Order: sequence, then C-alpha cells, then structure tokens
Amino acid sequence: MKPWLRLVGSTLASIVLVLSTVVAAAQDKYPNKSIRVIVPVAPGGGTDFIARLIGQKMSEAWGQPVIVDNRPGGAGNLGVEIAAKAVPDGYTLVIPITSFPINPSLYSKLPFDTVRDFAPVTLVASAPLLLVVNPGAQANSVNELIALAKARPGQLNYANSGSGTTAHLAGELFKRMAGVDIVSIAYKGGGPAVIDLIAGNVQIYFSTVPAALPQVKAGRLRALAVTSSKRLNDIPDVATVSESGLPGFEVVAWFGMFAPGKTPQPIVKKLNGEVVGILGMPDVREKMSGQGLIPGGNTSEELGVFLKAEIAKWSKLIKEANIRIE
Repeated sequence: MKPWLRLVGSTLASIVLVLSTVVAAAQDKYPNKSIRVIVPVAPGGGTDFIARLIGQKMSEAWGQPVIVDNRPGGAGNLGVEIAAKAVPDGYTLVIPITSFPINPSLYSKLPFDTVRDFAPVTLVASAPLLLVVNPGAQANSVNELIALAKARPGQLNYANSGSGTTAHLAGELFKRMAGVDIVSIAYKGGGPAVIDLIAGNVQIYFSTVPAALPQVKAGRLRALAVTSSKRLNDIPDVATVSESGLPGFEVVAWFGMFAPGKTPQPIVKKLNGEVVGILGMPDVREKMSGQGLIPGGNTSEELGVFLKAEIAKWSKLIKEANIRIE
C-alpha cells in the first residue's frame, strides 16, 4: 500500500474514533438541556394531560425543563410529522393521539412512515371505551342490544366522534362481530355525540369513560360494557363486551411515547427506564385512573411489536368497512 493511502486510512480511523467518543460522551450526559414533547392536539384532553403529567416528573428527575409543544392539525399528523423530521438526539419526543396506528390506512399518503420513522420508547397509557345506550333503548346487556339490532335492522344509530376515530372503528367492529345492521352517525367530537345520545337522537355510543360515566351515574345513560379485555377497577360491575356475548372483542385507545427513528438506543433505553419508573409512581397512577386511563410501561421492543399489530388490525377493518375520510 502506498504511504499516502496509509496516511489517509489512519486519519479516517482517527476521525471515526474521535466522533464515536464524542457521540458516546453526549449520550452519557443525556439529558443536558431541555426536552420537547410534541402533542399533536390543542391543550386539554387526554394526550395533553398525559404529556404534562409525565413531563413534569421527567423534569423533576433529570433537572432539565420538559416543554410540552402542542402542534394540532391534520388529524394529528402535523405534530407527528414534525417529530419524525426532528434531530434524533433524544431532545424531541412525541406522544401521538389514538389515531396514530389508524391513519396509515385512512390516508393514501402520509409525510412519514409510522413504523420506520419512529423509535418506540414505551406504552404510556391505554383507555378502554364504554358502550353506552340511551335509557329508552330496550337493552340492558350486550346480548339484548344485539337481539334488538337484529330485530330492527338499519333502524338503530350509533354515534361516532369523527370518521376513523376509535369510537367509529369500535362501532364498525361491533357491527361485523355481532352481524348487525346499525347506522353510523358522525359528530365533530365526543361532546356533541354524548349530548345527542342523551337526547335520544342516537341509541348507541362507544364513549371514553370520563365523558360517559358521570352521565351513567346520573341515570341519563345506561352502561352495557367496557371494551377492554378485563373489567375496570373503578366500575367492576360493568362487564366487558367480550364476556357479554362477543368473545374476543377488544378496542382500547392507547398512547405511546416515541422518539425520531434514528435516536441512539442508549438514549431510548434511558428514556424507557425513566418513563416506566414514573408510570409506577402511586400519585401518577391515581391521577391517570381519575381520567379513565390505565398506566402502561413496557419495553420499547414490545411497543414496536404492538404498533405493527394495531396497524394490521385496523387496516383489515377499514378495508372491509370501506371507511374513508370525508
């Protein structure tokens, strides 16, 4: 080998060694500045609540500011895109809204790849839905609701809080698994849906627990079942849909924390350990429970597997139901 080639090779090796040392040192000192957590919706609501609760605890533990950056728009896609294109150094994180695994099947082209462009950190929380009906509906159980729907095909309406939302897809899954013909009525959010359900303009709704439970306790709505695989501690007398006549039925809205796709694994691991520890704190669990949330806390690998499974699950249903964004 010529001397000048040896010199070039030696120089390149030295540069690589120096850069590797610098990167390793930066990772060891992480975090040494403020962290941004992108929330792709306006302030208020479940995602924002989760981000601020976790962010406060992270800031207390690490002595660095954790700033919640609300970036609403595009059904949650705007904020997620910003996170996907951020520098992958652990200082930008995102907690997408519940449509994150659904949107790949609803939009023909997204400005990011839901799997490739994100590094899963951990599942932060999940939120089962509550199947509620207007008290005037002649159904006190899931089996009775199915029987009523079969006796009156096309005459019962179910509210959804927007095309492609978890509430919408829960209704579609119910239709297919129960073999009933019920009509979807779209609303601009869960609030209007609950109001119309109470008024009797629709008969069925898969609602978030915090939105529906006060109305159930007041007698304005009747709770038939929860959509999780297990009963909820706060309402143990309400059965699951699965044990009430539709085995295997499960729809749970969930919130995960993600970093940009090429974030170094040592940083992802450190984030995972910190957030999982926070989710185990009694005060955090109590506050989440008060919002109808079940604290998460799994490995980044488990969240990655779960994300792919959720994308596949909803893709199949969306194609079968021919659901489109209006």
